[in-house]
Amino acid sequence: MHKGSCLCGAVSFEVSGSLPRATACHCSMCRKITGNYEAGVDVKKSAVTISGEARITWFRSSENARRGFCSTCGSQLFFEFLGSDLIGLMLGAFDAPTGVKVSEHIFVQDKGDYYDICDGAPQYQTVPGAP
Repeated sequence: MHKGSCLCGAVSFEVSGSLPRATACHCSMCRKITGNYEAGVDVKKSAVTISGEARITWFRSSENARRGFCSTCGSQLFFEFLGSDLIGLMLGAFDAPTGVKVSEHIFVQDKGDYYDICDGAPQYQTVPGAP
């Protein structure tokens, strides 16, 4: 069981089972909404239990996706492609230890000029395997 929450604790979540590989996204939307690049894991919605759902505000960031954050403290917690059975969970919201390392970087052409990617994980211009 892995647990996490927003900064103020109004929204929390639990994930049953192990966490999958993590991805770091450097696209301009992720950078602007998090203030840096976004690191997260995608898990089946059926494996996640969320508490404090009344405090989640969803922002429709594109016609295909939305992002969930705590309406009290502003912590970004969730990313969801509409119609998917997966939900993205922000790694920074998890209680340690997660046992997860970033296994790939996506949309690296959009990364900020103020940092370098130095962890040795593969870097991609888009999402591997996407059409």
